[in-house]
Amino acid sequence: MLRTHTCGELSEKDIGKKAVLCGWVHSRRDHGKLIFIDIRDREGLTQVVFHPKVNAEAHKQAGELRSEYVVRVSGTVGKRPEGTINNNIPTGVIEIAAEDLIILNPSETPPFEINDEGGVQEEVRLKYRYLDLRRPSLQKNFRLRSRLYSAMRNYMNSQGFIEFETPILTKSTPEGARDFLVPSRLAQGEFYALPQSPQLFKQILMVSGFEKYYQIAKCFRDEDLRADRQPEFTQLDVEMSFIDEEDIFKLTEGLMKHIVKETLGIDIPTPFKRMSYDEAMKNYNSDKPDIRKDKAKEPLSFLWVVDFPLFRYNDEEKRWDMEHHPFTSPRPNSLEEFKKPLDQIRANAYDLVINGSEIASGSIRIHDSRMQEKIFELIGIKSEEAKERFGFLLEAFRFGAPPHGGIAFGIDRLMAIFTNSESIRDVIAFPKTQKGICPMTDAPSPVAEKQLRELGIKLNKR
Repeated sequence: MLRTHTCGELSEKDIGKKAVLCGWVHSRRDHGKLIFIDIRDREGLTQVVFHPKVNAEAHKQAGELRSEYVVRVSGTVGKRPEGTINNNIPTGVIEIAAEDLIILNPSETPPFEINDEGGVQEEVRLKYRYLDLRRPSLQKNFRLRSRLYSAMRNYMNSQGFIEFETPILTKSTPEGARDFLVPSRLAQGEFYALPQSPQLFKQILMVSGFEKYYQIAKCFRDEDLRADRQPEFTQLDVEMSFIDEEDIFKLTEGLMKHIVKETLGIDIPTPFKRMSYDEAMKNYNSDKPDIRKDKAKEPLSFLWVVDFPLFRYNDEEKRWDMEHHPFTSPRPNSLEEFKKPLDQIRANAYDLVINGSEIASGSIRIHDSRMQEKIFELIGIKSEEAKERFGFLLEAFRFGAPPHGGIAFGIDRLMAIFTNSESIRDVIAFPKTQKGICPMTDAPSPVAEKQLRELGIKLNKR
């Protein structure tokens, strides 16, 4: 290997040892005969001192170093002189007396300093995202995100769940937002859609008898963006057979207790508080209320919001829509419920709210094709349209579909809360701007005329 230690690893117990470090030049200080550099990698920072009497050539090279040069330094670990110890970093007691220096790669002057002091426009940060991601705070965010994934998988596996992957190129089945469409070259004039969620596939897996499914899934929605919304996002998607909502609550509370302990080292109390939708709207004028009395940071407050309406009236289009999605069952799960006025029917649906942000949403699903067809009818989806859009699901229900339900957790929003980030863009490695643009790659961008011809597409001139 090119190195013997990382830049955050050496301590007082290593004094006298030989060490080889690789990393980026974080800073350089020229004190005449002595030149100091701080070398940085993902694990931390180590001070290196160059003396002309130790290696004149290395000392000369050190004088040429600039910020973000990639270097390899070897030398002996020593204790810093009295008065120069830095107690703010783990390696602050030691330094390396450099005996050799290799410049692995020089760097142009970065457009901004690699630190956490801020003051850089987000557009610039996203254009040079590969530099932005070197900042210690973002490095910390993504190491935490990796631990979160591991904790989620470990818990779900321990509960007997099977991890699946479902298709990214699928059928357009609008579920409340616009689909991203992908033209087919082999079937010109027809389109795939990127999934808004794996909703239909995970229900199909329940019909298939797998009983416990989970997936860390990419989802896509072509909608207007904001601080907590991106056109592509990641969720932990969960579905279970032969359960009711109490099983979902128990699973979720156990999962959250586990991942908060594993990632943040915090013990959270369970069970979580519950509040009806009507109570939330009456007392907080919100279906995702922040119920903390003292935010100083009750750092985490968990709340179930339950008993949502099944339908909501669309004043603009003068028709009824679903409050969640059309696969949510009424409470109780019976066709008799539809004899009531639609605004009085409650849903077998539930949201998990943390600190006033909706983090997870789910429901007990419809597993009876007659009830599913009735829902479609009530929201204006005629039989032929339902068959065209959802026919494969309705057909599957005719072959012994079990009762089932599930929930999906917004990982990006969860990470933003765990890291106290103002925007989910700080916890997504390569996010889009609020206009849906990636400044680093310039996506979206025009494509060659040849590609359009192969797809049978002709663009209208603007």
